[in-house]
Amino acid sequence: MLIEVRIENYRSIREERALTLEAANLGNEDDKRPRSVKGHDAKLLPAAVIYGPNASGKSNLLLALGFIRSAVLDSQRGWEPDGGVPRPAFAWGDMRSKPSLFEVTFLKEDVKYNYGFVVDDNEVLEEWLNAWPIGHKQKWFVREKNEFKFGENLKGPNHSAREITRNNALFLSAAAQSNHSQLAPLYAWFRDLIPFRMKNELSFYRRSMGGLNHLLFPGTEAPPLAPHEVGDSATLVTKIRQLLRSADIGICDIKRTQHEFKTGDESYVRHRIMLQHQVGDDQSWLDLNDESDGTQTLFQMAPSIFKALDTGGLLLIDELESSLHPLLGLAIVRLFNAPETNPNNAQLIFTTHDTNLLGSTLGEPPLRRDQIWFIEKDKTGGSVLYPLTDYKPRQTENIERGYLQGRYGAIPFLGDMSFLGKETNGKA
Repeated sequence: MLIEVRIENYRSIREERALTLEAANLGNEDDKRPRSVKGHDAKLLPAAVIYGPNASGKSNLLLALGFIRSAVLDSQRGWEPDGGVPRPAFAWGDMRSKPSLFEVTFLKEDVKYNYGFVVDDNEVLEEWLNAWPIGHKQKWFVREKNEFKFGENLKGPNHSAREITRNNALFLSAAAQSNHSQLAPLYAWFRDLIPFRMKNELSFYRRSMGGLNHLLFPGTEAPPLAPHEVGDSATLVTKIRQLLRSADIGICDIKRTQHEFKTGDESYVRHRIMLQHQVGDDQSWLDLNDESDGTQTLFQMAPSIFKALDTGGLLLIDELESSLHPLLGLAIVRLFNAPETNPNNAQLIFTTHDTNLLGSTLGEPPLRRDQIWFIEKDKTGGSVLYPLTDYKPRQTENIERGYLQGRYGAIPFLGDMSFLGKETNGKA
């Protein structure tokens, strides 16, 4: 589970900003959402949301996590040897030439890890890894450019991995190529971090719909999703069916159909996903291609959602509300928050403009106050990230109303728009 992420000088994040998933003491001991976990004293949260106006930097925190993942998985074998480090630094002032910081603290297999690195446009300047395998801090390695110091508790092919580590690649990435078994759990944690519908991280998303077709209809030309991405196909279809039913949007079943047609002497089979709708006492089937954008988006999300729940991974969703009915967004959040549907302690971090999740319009508020974060720009154009708990709202306070009234900041500034009416009247 992710405990904390710290970012500095990445896109709109100018100064060091941190998001923590440690639960605050809100005085409700019966709340099942915070998780007690081995390896860390504080309880951890299974979900967090980030609100803010357009262009405030909401997506950039998720993109930063996606960049860390990409650097760990791909920097050794995927980045060009002479291509430097593809990090988009803060664009204004002198920050463009200054280093960027990326650091995560997380739990994997009941061991706490603190891993981070500092890079500029050309190379890795620093990299470090600390671990708490028996409750006490151990320094596993520290790197300053090409100088490495390995702790006595890090066993394995340290020196051979160091020899192949390029200036612009992470040691952790090179160690994975050297089959460093002690570091394999860390590599697996980053592999199980799932960015959904984010810039530069769209390959899994783009294949999701085609992959679902392949899962439902073996033998089709759609590119398959790998087993580690979605698990068993029959189980996936069952879970999609349950999610559609639990969202209570009138869809009660899913099936496949196939139709044979000919073109000249050639015969083809066309497969379709069909969804069953309950309308009063009647039932009808509708092609998925004819469904709403929201229903199609849910299908595209499904492999990512259930992979995270199955592996206990971290899912990042940018703009959860995009095309989704509010009840579907609510259902997804509750999947992660409820221990019954999330026994493996998967986590969800998402951005949204949907304020229904802040209030009681859809019933009991789905999010705790320590799960709610805001982001806005300061005078330098840098993004400022802060939690709702900084404002210490009363238990009875209407969070949705307070946010829309600007009580917590991070809302769009709407200037005088009367000129639009004047211009229209003038043209008329």
